[in-house]
Amino acid sequence: MAEIVGIRFKRAGRVYYFDSAEMDLGVDDYVVVETTRGLEVGRVVIAPKQVLASDVTKPLKPVVRMAETEEVNHAEQFEEKEREALAECGRLIAELGLPMKLLAAEYSLDGKHLTFSFSAAERVDFRQLVRELAGRFKIRVELRQVGARDEAKLLGGFGRCGRALCCASFLSEFAPISIRMAKEQSLPLNPMKISGVCGRLLCCLAYENEQYRAMKERMPKEGQQVHTAMGIARVVGSNPLKETVLVELESKASVELPLSEISFGEDGVESKASAVTNDQAEPKVTPRSPRRQARRK
Repeated sequence: MAEIVGIRFKRAGRVYYFDSAEMDLGVDDYVVVETTRGLEVGRVVIAPKQVLASDVTKPLKPVVRMAETEEVNHAEQFEEKEREALAECGRLIAELGLPMKLLAAEYSLDGKHLTFSFSAAERVDFRQLVRELAGRFKIRVELRQVGARDEAKLLGGFGRCGRALCCASFLSEFAPISIRMAKEQSLPLNPMKISGVCGRLLCCLAYENEQYRAMKERMPKEGQQVHTAMGIARVVGSNPLKETVLVELESKASVELPLSEISFGEDGVESKASAVTNDQAEPKVTPRSPRRQARRK
């Protein structure tokens, strides 16, 4: 059995898993771990738990130690240096005329590694920029290009709902979003109304998609015929949240009825009507008995 612990380095950041190294760790404890960028301070968000060794796909790095108060404060002090690094990097980008948008800078715990995040419409040759930055800061410098969603996550902001962006406040990973989700929820397919500040489809489209899909499975389809207390009607709309169906009666009047007040089969009333028509078109012929045939002779 292996004992793993979930650690997050930023608010709403992705959760990374490490070997707890048999330490007595709890949620909200600060620990020091080794990453590709060197030693970093992270916060425990998932308490140590035991899993089968076969479920661990690759060897996990162990937690180095518990973080000291000075180390946590030291990491916070780097924020001022990161702002200065952003300003210097922005000036160099302007001098070199590179088509890139600088987003964030981050130091490692030991201050020997500096990572810049940027966005760009296409690939950018930033080798000269890296050399200039390494010469200015005298440490290892790395530039990382991110997509539109990660850019919004780094910068933060507010959505059309008036709340802070989900990706910057609590979403740790981006779920796949498709236009089918908007159709499933009967939303307008106007890109301006279903896109976020990043220009991609709203992440919140996935929140209630499964509920909408499950509710729609219980509703009759549009155009289907149903039985009501007022006679046979045709479905012209539905509201899954209210569990009501808008139907058009034979008198052409439209009525909104609760789902419990209508009845319909799997194939609707149309299939039943067509079955009756077929029975009328091809009446069954009852064969005559031998005794009746003998009388006729």
